[in-house]
Amino acid sequence: MTTRVAVNLAWCVPGRVGGSEEYLVRQLLGLVEHRSEFDVQVFAPRGFSSAHPDLAELFPIHEAPTTAMQRSLRVAMENTWLAHAARGFDMVHHGGGTIPSFGLRRTLLTIHDVQYTTYPEYFSRLKLAYLRRRVPASVARASMVAVPSEFVKRTLIDNFGVSDKRVVVVRHGMPPRLGANATQASELRSRFGLGDNRVVVYPAVTHPHKNHRFLVRLLAENWRDVVLVCAGSCGLAHEEVNALAGQLGVADRVRMIGRVSDDDRDGLLALAEAMVFPSLYEGFGAPLVEAMTIGTPVICSDQAAVPEVVGDAAMVLPLDQAAWASALDALSSRRAALIDAGRSRALSFSIAASGDDLASAYRSVGRA
Repeated sequence: MTTRVAVNLAWCVPGRVGGSEEYLVRQLLGLVEHRSEFDVQVFAPRGFSSAHPDLAELFPIHEAPTTAMQRSLRVAMENTWLAHAARGFDMVHHGGGTIPSFGLRRTLLTIHDVQYTTYPEYFSRLKLAYLRRRVPASVARASMVAVPSEFVKRTLIDNFGVSDKRVVVVRHGMPPRLGANATQASELRSRFGLGDNRVVVYPAVTHPHKNHRFLVRLLAENWRDVVLVCAGSCGLAHEEVNALAGQLGVADRVRMIGRVSDDDRDGLLALAEAMVFPSLYEGFGAPLVEAMTIGTPVICSDQAAVPEVVGDAAMVLPLDQAAWASALDALSSRRAALIDAGRSRALSFSIAASGDDLASAYRSVGRA
C-alpha cells in the first residue's frame, strides 16, 4: 500500500533560503528509489518548480498563487491553502521547523537547528519571541521530528524534553556529480583578482555566528600572505566584518564576492589551499561535506555539529587564534591524507543515503 505524503515547502522563498531549502530538496531527490512506497507531492510557493526543475521532474509540485515573500503571508498560506490541499494525504512533512496551527495531525517535522537556544542575541526580539513560542509547541505536536545531526537531536532532547524515540537523524545528501562542472581556476583567479596568491575559502553568509571576524584577525596577524574569499550572502555582521578588515589593514586580502553559482563555488573550493570554517554554531554544515567531496582539506572549529560531521577527516581546532596561527603550515604535511580521508568521509553523505533516512522517518510516522 502506498503512503501519500504532502511535503510542506510553503515556508521557503525559492532559491533564496539557503541550507534548509537545499537540505529538503536533496532529501526528496534521494527518495526517488522509494516512489513505489510513497506518493510524495510537494506544496510550495509560486516559482518553486523553475528554481528546482530536477525535483519537478520527479514529483508533482503544487504551487501556491503567490511567491509569499513576507513571513506573515507564508504562515497564513500554510494555515489555509496548504491545510485545505493536504486533507486527503496520510501525513504531512513540514520542512520549515514549525507546524502550522491547522492541518493533519500525523506529521513529520524537520528542524535544521535551534540556534536561538544557544545564541539568542543573534536574533531580533520579534523573531526570537516567535521561535520561543512556536518551536517547542511544534515539537510537542509532531508525530516524529527529523534533524540533520546527533548534535541537534541531543539539543532538542535537552531543551524540550522530547523522547529520543521521537527524533530521527536524516543526513544531508551531496549530489553525485558535485564538482564535475567546476569553473576553471584561471577564470576564477582572474575574475576575482586573486592573482597567484595562496587562497582560503569560506562559503558562508556573513551572520555573526559564522565568525568571519576570527578569520580577518588571522589574516592581519598570522596569515600575512593569504587571500580570504568569502562566498555567501550579506548577513547581519557583513558591515562589521568589512569595517574590521579595513581597520586591520587587510581589506585588500578579503574578497566578499557574495553568493555564487554552484560551479563557481566548486571551482573556488578546488583552487583553495583549504576551506576554513570557524563557525560558532551549525546544525550540520553542508559546506564541510562539499569541500571534502571535491578534495579540499578542511580546517574547522570544534563547535556544535561540526566535529560530528567531519569526524577524523579534517583539522578540528578550538576557536583560539594561537591554535589556528600555524594551521596552514601544519596542513601542508597532512594534505594528501586529509584529502583521502575527506573523500572517504563524504561517501557517507550521498543523496541516496539521505533519501533512505527520510523513507525510514516516514515509516516511523506511520507507526507512531
